[in-house]
Amino acid sequence: MHGGAVNDAGHERLRAIEAEIAAVQEAVAIAMVTPMVFRQAVDLQALERERGALCGRLADLLAAQSLQGALLGEAMRSAEDELIRSVPKKYQSEGWREVTLRFAQGHRITVVARYFRQKARRRRRGGYPGLLLLGIHDRCTPTLAAEVSRLATALGSFDEAQQELRGRGIELDRKTVRQLTRHLASRARVAQQAQETPLGQRLCGRRVVVSCDGGRMRIRRRKRGRHTAKGRARYRGDWQEPKLLMIYVVDPAGRLEKDFTPWIDGTLCGPKAVFGLIAAYLRRLGVTEADRVLFVADGAHWIWLRIAALVRALGLRPEQVEQLIDFYHAVQHLGEIVRHCTHWTEAMRRGWLKDQRRNLLKGQLGRVLDAIDSVCRARHAPELSRERRYFLRNRARMGYARLSEQHWPIGSGAMESAMRRVVNLRLKGNGIFWNRETAEEMLMLRSYYKAGHWDTLTTLAFTPALAA
Repeated sequence: MHGGAVNDAGHERLRAIEAEIAAVQEAVAIAMVTPMVFRQAVDLQALERERGALCGRLADLLAAQSLQGALLGEAMRSAEDELIRSVPKKYQSEGWREVTLRFAQGHRITVVARYFRQKARRRRRGGYPGLLLLGIHDRCTPTLAAEVSRLATALGSFDEAQQELRGRGIELDRKTVRQLTRHLASRARVAQQAQETPLGQRLCGRRVVVSCDGGRMRIRRRKRGRHTAKGRARYRGDWQEPKLLMIYVVDPAGRLEKDFTPWIDGTLCGPKAVFGLIAAYLRRLGVTEADRVLFVADGAHWIWLRIAALVRALGLRPEQVEQLIDFYHAVQHLGEIVRHCTHWTEAMRRGWLKDQRRNLLKGQLGRVLDAIDSVCRARHAPELSRERRYFLRNRARMGYARLSEQHWPIGSGAMESAMRRVVNLRLKGNGIFWNRETAEEMLMLRSYYKAGHWDTLTTLAFTPALAA
């Protein structure tokens, strides 16, 4: 199908689709006047499945009809040519070809589209720019690709997503489910990194809380050597720490503002990468216009060593910024101190811990440090010295009384909850080992899904400019 054959081939395909639509409409009309007798629930269930499949087929055919009409229009041809000219590599038209697509209800329907191939290459690659402009990747429409990815993200595994789709009458193998999900995530990440547009929300005049933390999951790494008796490659499951970030807003009473949807994202590429994400999100949200910004996290060195550089890079004023060690992590370290005081009774441990916890909350950090010094002077265990250094190093980040009076959160409970929902309930578990690339992509998908920004992610994934 080349050149001028478009009118014949394209309109012939359009007429074929219209004929299928007429046939399905006739079947619907017959179903409307056919009397049914129900004796039990299974009869009604069977009818609903039958009618649902009929209407689903009609919906996909109607979408295919509109799609084919758009591909034949002059506006689409102009948009395709403009896209091809914007690509650095040179492409040439190979005419019109038939391509079978899978639509929202899972039906495979053939349309005719213009095909372009790279010039001056022995093994030349090609594609359908018109389909790419409409967000059609992997021979799958955006609605179906987004729904498949959403199910794979929300449910416990790719197999569960496949079963859910099968229950809806959409037959996809596990490999296709995984491929659609991974490709959507990778396109969204590329588009996210390429764009500097605002995120649709602003931090102007708001009280902003920024937090980050690390979790745990297993990454599958292939071993060298012979395969197993069943011919499978051997591998080991190394622990990896995914880094997660969270940005949210609290009102003057310290409650989460409902008109601002929090942002969650993560990466497996280490501290530098996650702080790059934090900087990108805060810039696009206009953090310099915020009233104040609180950085709250546990005492991990990789976090606090980078905060000062992040503040400078963002152009935040010193009076805008607060830093706070999560109160409950600080209390946990107090618990480690009394745990190593083996000569104390249980009542003495509880009493000392209660007193120092109260002192922390009241802002009497000097008393806490004096109490820690007295314990460490009496017992020279390395563990006690380490805990003492923890409080000395972070004493400037323990203003719990002052920030509590101003109704700021003094803990990172929101971050801990995000880590559980994003990582622990999907990426971590007994017998779960991820390929690194798949885990990185699922981390982004899960973060956006749990934060309530799924529509934003799919918009990024189907950005037309990405096709170039």
